[in-house]
Amino acid sequence: MATPATSKLLLSDFASSVSNIPSTYVRPIYDRPNLSEVEISGDSIPLIDLQDLYGPNRAKIILQLADACSSYGFFQITNHGIPEETINKMLTVAREFFHQPESERLKHYSTDSTKTTRVSTSFNVSADKILNWRDYLRIHCFPIEDFIDQWPENPISFRKTTAEYATSVRALVLSLLEAISESLGLERDNINNALGKHAQHMAFNYYPPCPEPELTYGLPKHKDPTAITVLLQDQVSGLQVFKDDKWVAVNPIPNTFVVNIGDQMEVISNGKYKSVLHRAIVNTENERLSIPTFYFPSMDAVIGPAYELTNEQDSPALYKSYPFVEYWDKFWDRSLTTASCLDAFKASAT
Repeated sequence: MATPATSKLLLSDFASSVSNIPSTYVRPIYDRPNLSEVEISGDSIPLIDLQDLYGPNRAKIILQLADACSSYGFFQITNHGIPEETINKMLTVAREFFHQPESERLKHYSTDSTKTTRVSTSFNVSADKILNWRDYLRIHCFPIEDFIDQWPENPISFRKTTAEYATSVRALVLSLLEAISESLGLERDNINNALGKHAQHMAFNYYPPCPEPELTYGLPKHKDPTAITVLLQDQVSGLQVFKDDKWVAVNPIPNTFVVNIGDQMEVISNGKYKSVLHRAIVNTENERLSIPTFYFPSMDAVIGPAYELTNEQDSPALYKSYPFVEYWDKFWDRSLTTASCLDAFKASAT
């Protein structure tokens, strides 16, 4: 665990007052962003238009999803059905949350990763040896009625706006899960059923301007523990994806979501679709806001390769079946590291 360099619990309450980042945030030389080596031009990840997902071009879109999930693990989506007004309201109220007085944000501060609503900093501040240049609010949001009373009361529109957004994103996720299931040659409801009763979390990530962005990360390279993640980001670039042995910047496109395959989908697909390394970098000039929706199995679900995708001859199961709660406990009982939690669940693991 890193020793705090300030009495402030949250980064955003001291970030603007320092001209050098505290030593607790400085990465060793071998683990720095090397921003000059990042690929910043060209089509970084596929952009898929979902306009005809339920129309005559469904088969074409399914093929595009299959290629994106197998070759990239990341893709962007447009014409996704979520109104631009819903998106803009969510970004606005999220920014308002982080611009509130310190006392208001700290009402929900906790280092306990089991809490269903909490504000914290870095990733797992109790375990991180080097801190990350990020504050965040994390909430559980499915079923909404089970959690909404725990969400922040301020800004005054937070609960209503977030509930509307979370409901819209869940509908989008369910459509994507059906399409991804089809893209694997499975029945449309296969993945939906594999996730049990489902779970949905949201994070509101706030990255303040950083005086030395070349020395630290907003979040270091990692893979997501989800089935899929749907990311909404503002217009400040920061997301980078590891592709073909190099880091590629995913520059924001208005009214577009970034979707990535998580570890659970890699298992269900028996490795056909890959959970991919990605990271968040920071900059000297602009705060950045990102709002990922994490879609998971329920804790009582048992995750394993879809039996239709395995056979002993030429496609053996790459992963053991496991209760999702075992994976979840392992994921949070650590700092954010490159090694995927999936390593412990490979069929060859002892």
